[in-house]
Amino acid sequence: MTPAGPEPGQQGTGLKVFVVAGEPSGDLLGGALIAGLRTLDSGVTFRGIGGDAMAAQQLNSLFPMHELSVMGLWEVLPRYRALRRRIAQTAAAVLDWRPDVLITIDSPDFGLRVARRVRAADPGIRTVHYVAPSVWAWRPGRAARMAEVIDHVLAILPFEPPLMQAAGMTCDFVGHPVVSEPLASTGEAAAFRQAHGIDADAPLVLCLPGSRRGEVTRLGPRFDEALIRLRDRVPETRIVLPTVPGVAALVRDMTRRWPTAPVLVEDAVDKRAAFAAADLALAASGTVSLELAANRVPMVIGYDMAPVSRMLIGWLLRTDTVTLVNLVSGTRAIPEYLGRNCQPGPMSLALLDLLEDPEGRAEQLAAMDLTMERLGRGGEPPGLRAARSVLKAVSGAK
Repeated sequence: MTPAGPEPGQQGTGLKVFVVAGEPSGDLLGGALIAGLRTLDSGVTFRGIGGDAMAAQQLNSLFPMHELSVMGLWEVLPRYRALRRRIAQTAAAVLDWRPDVLITIDSPDFGLRVARRVRAADPGIRTVHYVAPSVWAWRPGRAARMAEVIDHVLAILPFEPPLMQAAGMTCDFVGHPVVSEPLASTGEAAAFRQAHGIDADAPLVLCLPGSRRGEVTRLGPRFDEALIRLRDRVPETRIVLPTVPGVAALVRDMTRRWPTAPVLVEDAVDKRAAFAAADLALAASGTVSLELAANRVPMVIGYDMAPVSRMLIGWLLRTDTVTLVNLVSGTRAIPEYLGRNCQPGPMSLALLDLLEDPEGRAEQLAAMDLTMERLGRGGEPPGLRAARSVLKAVSGAK
């Protein structure tokens, strides 16, 4: 059920909202949330940290968001001091402005540290965290620690609210943003192939090695080798590599040295068309699996981290899959190659199997359709649902 809240056109309340996003996926959530809050409350004002999507909603970021886009226990260490300074700076900005609510979006290592400082200095500021921590996967104690500084959670996976509520926070499932993202038409997909000289019947494989620099440098060469092996078996295969602004220069430089030259796609419209045109994908673990599911693109998932991070997370992992399509659908339809198993040979064979096995493709497509249904496809946009939930949480505290 959609969380209750004010209706569009409500008079402005003068609500002050400080929003903190730390990476591109959080920026997209933040942009949709800000738009939803403005729809429901004409007087709301915003400050915070974000990227292009939040800037499009007239938010001036306190500092460049890309400084926070780092993942992995080992990878954080070289930037620890800089991140600590940004945590202190952000908390000070919140306390100086004293908003009605602080909303931290994903990136818990940064956002929750900001929330802890704010809560210690001013317990009267309401706190909301958007995207529940994956306590179903690892470190279940995080929910209880988060409850010390967070009042309300906006969950994007349907099985998360009971876990958050058990830890002492209120929580609403607000839908996953992937269900409201635009999809390219079959005509746009055909035009993409034509524009890049890709025959209509040539297998088009997406190469998606991640959106962070560490992911791209670690996974990119392995993905390239896997795709070289696939092309050795299916020579007509064409490779398309969509990328994002934060790593586009790195990707361009890296792929110049690849024997298998991919078509690089940086424009968002072209990216949608590429997803619609694709037959198959080799992708890093993460939300991109849901983008592929929305476009019904069969996939193989590969992921690895720095050795220390891999070892520590391997000890803590509590689930036999990390792929969101598998988790939401309750299947294990998507093959994944993680850690030491993220190797070109096995990934290449899995891609070849998907090209040649109609039953395997059909199993994946059924899991994808079920996933989209469970994530809220066809309902109210998640950004608006999230905005209603925030307003309900804030009004309930007064």
